[in-house]
Amino acid sequence: MKLKKRRIVAVISCLILVIFWIVANSESYEEIFVKIENTGAEEILAGETLATEVLEKLEVKGRAPKTGYSREEFYNGWPTVDGCSLRQRILKREFGESAVLEECNVVAGEFLEPYTGEFMTFSSREEVSKLQIDHVVALSDAWQKGAQNLTKEERYSIATDPLNLLAVDGPANAQKSDGDAATWLPANKKFRCQYVARQVSVKYKYGLWVTEAEKEAISKVLSNCPEKKAIGI
Repeated sequence: MKLKKRRIVAVISCLILVIFWIVANSESYEEIFVKIENTGAEEILAGETLATEVLEKLEVKGRAPKTGYSREEFYNGWPTVDGCSLRQRILKREFGESAVLEECNVVAGEFLEPYTGEFMTFSSREEVSKLQIDHVVALSDAWQKGAQNLTKEERYSIATDPLNLLAVDGPANAQKSDGDAATWLPANKKFRCQYVARQVSVKYKYGLWVTEAEKEAISKVLSNCPEKKAIGI
C-alpha cells in the first residue's frame, strides 16, 4: 500500500514538473503582442522576400463597386487585449521607450510621424488623442479589391492587424482618405518605400488585388529601394 502511494506521489510530481516546464517555456498572448508592438514605423519585422516579388504575386484587376461598404463590415471598434485597447497599444508601439503611460494611455512622449516626417513632442493625453490610427490599406479600398468576398472574420483581421495599422497625423490621414498608392503617397518621401511595402504585404496576406495604376505607382516607389523586403512574409 505504501509503495502504491509512493508511485502515485511520484507520478503527480512528474506531472507538476511537466506543467511547470510548459508554462515557463510558452509565450503568453501578451508576450506575442509585445513582439508585434516592437514592429514600429521605423524598425519593422521584415521577411526574406522582396516587396517587388510579392507585388508580382498580386492579382491585377479593376476596382469593384463600393456597394455595401461600411466600416461595420470590418469591425465595430478597437478590440481590447489584456485590458488595453488596440489603439492604445499601437500608440505605445509608435512612441517606444519615450512613452509616458497612465495605465494604458500614452499621456506624453516623442514620436516621429511617418506620413509628414515631422518629429513631434507631446506633453498631455489631450495632445496624443489628436493622433489617428490609420489603416495602411484603407478599409474601403480593401472592400473594393477583394475584401467583400471574404468572411466577416477575415475582414475583422484586416481591420485589427497591427501590420495594417500606424499612428499618424490627423490632417495627413484625412488627406489620404481611402486612397491607394496611385492616388496618395506620404509627403515624407523617406517613408514611401516602407509605406508601399506594408501595403503590398497586407494585400498579399489577405488575398487582395491591385489595380494597374496602383501597381505602377508601387513599382515606381520600389524602384528607388529594390532591396526593400516585404513585411512579415
